[in-house]
Amino acid sequence: MHSLIKEYQLKDCVRWIVAQKNRVRNGELYRIIADTRGAFVQPALYEAFGLTVVEAMTCGLPTFATCNGGPSEIIKNGKSGFHIDPYHGEKAANVIASFFERCAREPQYWEKISKGGLERIYSRYTWGIYAKRLLTLSSVYSFWKHVSNLERSETKRYLEMFYCLRLRPLIEKVPLSVDEPELVPDASGAVPMSPKSPQPRHFF
Repeated sequence: MHSLIKEYQLKDCVRWIVAQKNRVRNGELYRIIADTRGAFVQPALYEAFGLTVVEAMTCGLPTFATCNGGPSEIIKNGKSGFHIDPYHGEKAANVIASFFERCAREPQYWEKISKGGLERIYSRYTWGIYAKRLLTLSSVYSFWKHVSNLERSETKRYLEMFYCLRLRPLIEKVPLSVDEPELVPDASGAVPMSPKSPQPRHFF
């Protein structure tokens, strides 16, 4: 990738952004790119949710993100951003190139995708909406299909995530039960006490 940037003299057009821990600075980085009418590309092989995708779209950046995982749900392809398949690099590159070629012909197209991304975030991924959904799931989960407009596939996705991250590791730590040998009555007809059976208590 670095050799291609050098070959086509794209040093002033492409920036590698390393992991940022300063959330305030993150927002400024997104805004600087948006002010120059750039785009945000997230080509992860898989992304569980896609927080950086939400951050970029919140700042009005047209966003290209992996089609594997959470971003496929966040982005409505062609309307609020674009899906790319990191396993097919040439096809993904063509999607990005086509976007900028169309923006060169139709300057308003960049604004259209930017606005579509903002509308998607404000309609689905604000803190207010998240809090409302969390309360709905925790308080009326057993009746959700009657009283909530949560999507079935979305609910299943979150439950599977919690199972994989929290419950499955705990289940694996539970020791397996060992079958005890069947106890056979003795000559008097009494069944001998199992070593694990509770000892009788005597009260005086």
